[in-house]
Amino acid sequence: MMSPPPAPLALTLDSAALRHNWQWLAGQSYGAACGAAVKADGYGLGAVEVVQHLRAAGCRDFFVATWAEALALHPHLGDAGLSVLHGVRAEDMTIATSLGARPVLNTPDQIARWREAGGGPCDIMIDTGMHRLGLDPRTLSSDLLDGLEIDTVMSHLACADEEHPLNNLQRTIFADIASKVDAKRVSLANSAGILLGRDFAFDLTRPGLALYGGIPRAEAEGNIRQVVRPRAQILQRRTVRSGEFVGYGATYVADREREVAVLNIGYADGYFRGFSGKGHAQADDGSILPIMGRVSMDLIAIDVTGRPSLAEGDWLEIAFELSQCASLSGLSQYELLTSLGSRFDRHWI
Repeated sequence: MMSPPPAPLALTLDSAALRHNWQWLAGQSYGAACGAAVKADGYGLGAVEVVQHLRAAGCRDFFVATWAEALALHPHLGDAGLSVLHGVRAEDMTIATSLGARPVLNTPDQIARWREAGGGPCDIMIDTGMHRLGLDPRTLSSDLLDGLEIDTVMSHLACADEEHPLNNLQRTIFADIASKVDAKRVSLANSAGILLGRDFAFDLTRPGLALYGGIPRAEAEGNIRQVVRPRAQILQRRTVRSGEFVGYGATYVADREREVAVLNIGYADGYFRGFSGKGHAQADDGSILPIMGRVSMDLIAIDVTGRPSLAEGDWLEIAFELSQCASLSGLSQYELLTSLGSRFDRHWI
């Protein structure tokens, strides 16, 4: 069977930037252990490679959403621990009791299921007001957790990226409940929560977005490095004369003769229509090459007027600094990362 040719679009993934980001977040964790959320295939980068790079940097606590994700990562964990945030369903039990990862138990039924199976170490999620996953503290009876070997009791902040009164309220509720749970460790802070200060660190922090170059709060500006750099190949170069249009809807009309490069990337790859007429590629010298017209499924057109050296087959970097691109596109930094498609070749440097 023939191997496919190299893809005409690629992600350059900076392992040094990833390690730097984790080390900086660990340094902001006030002595707490610093873990890493690697769910959604490492936020779109490739969870196996992310775990390998972060283990080399010193990370020993990883978090995924599902047992399929846990199964894929298990051979690469070494001496690191792994928690499965969505708990354990009946259909998960065969893998969950044999894999060695810890379920984060969220409901009384999950607790009963794990206890009856003699499942071993686990984590517990407490809902402190987000009303997503977690045990309701109002119905947390004294005997519900009996017989469990709890490693970490945790909760999740709803508004840590804002100056919001819920941050301190959730912390107060959580600290009170956690003090009554027999657990080895206590964990509350995500990427943004780390930057709320010492009172939110507890024993273990769980960054996600900021590891991958996202800016969760202003305090991260200038400290978090870009990890993901998309590149795409020029498929065709063409001339558009004054008055002619480019792309669907004829939203771009040339004001004079323009040179256009058509690149192999579009919204099917996670480069969405919100970048239409707003995003840009970058030449080797850092100059901006604006998108002309709408982003389509597989293609974008960029203005290469005055760049005669750029030709079919050449590669250009697509601007993808996450906080800036979120503002341009109207998407969250999380969406931008996790939507990067499977057609990219991924290259770690």
